[in-house]
Amino acid sequence: MTVKLYDLAGANPAVRFSPYCWRVKMALAHKGLDVETIAWRFTDKDELAFSGQGLVPVLRDGDMVVHDSWAIAEYLDKTYPDRPALMDGEQGRALANFARHYAQNVLGSTISKAIIADIFHVLDPKDRTYFRESREKRIGAKLEAFQISREETLAQMTQALSPLRALLKDQPFVNGKRPAFADYCVFGAFMWARNTSSAKIVEDGDAVWEWRERMLDLFDGLARKSPSAAA
Repeated sequence: MTVKLYDLAGANPAVRFSPYCWRVKMALAHKGLDVETIAWRFTDKDELAFSGQGLVPVLRDGDMVVHDSWAIAEYLDKTYPDRPALMDGEQGRALANFARHYAQNVLGSTISKAIIADIFHVLDPKDRTYFRESREKRIGAKLEAFQISREETLAQMTQALSPLRALLKDQPFVNGKRPAFADYCVFGAFMWARNTSSAKIVEDGDAVWEWRERMLDLFDGLARKSPSAAA
């Protein structure tokens, strides 16, 4: 049975950019599960009423409904134990847990300053007022004033990526020899930037850049084939 994933889309329904949805899409590919992605937008709250809340990702697997990328990953490992594990044992879960917090609290907060005004222009027109009002209330500034320059982006990202860079000089993936949910948590932040903005967040040839290239090629180029609004 094909599972359904409600997935944040821009004005172009093919442009999918939620970092949390990308975690789940990579996780589903890792499990080898067929998925139907359903384009969803910020103001489509009623379409998620069945999930009891109003945010994506939301996974529908038969009669089961799961929201939140972490809960979905746990559900997939529990429900499909015969397929490759996303978080293998207690140590794998702990590593993924660290990766998701690092991605959200360090990478996400830095990347947002590089792309937040660009995201606005990717959105469906019906979402733009909501996005501007909610984000400007959150950051206490206009989107355009909050977004930093390309030069400052690279400087801030170089610092934010330093622990990840050191790790990836020693091993090909965050998880070690093979990718798993720890990688997908971090990679989601890169897809958020890639699919909404032309901002350069990592230098070519950097260990992190090389890892990102490997991630883009996984699962027959699933992520690389995803259209970027900035292309």
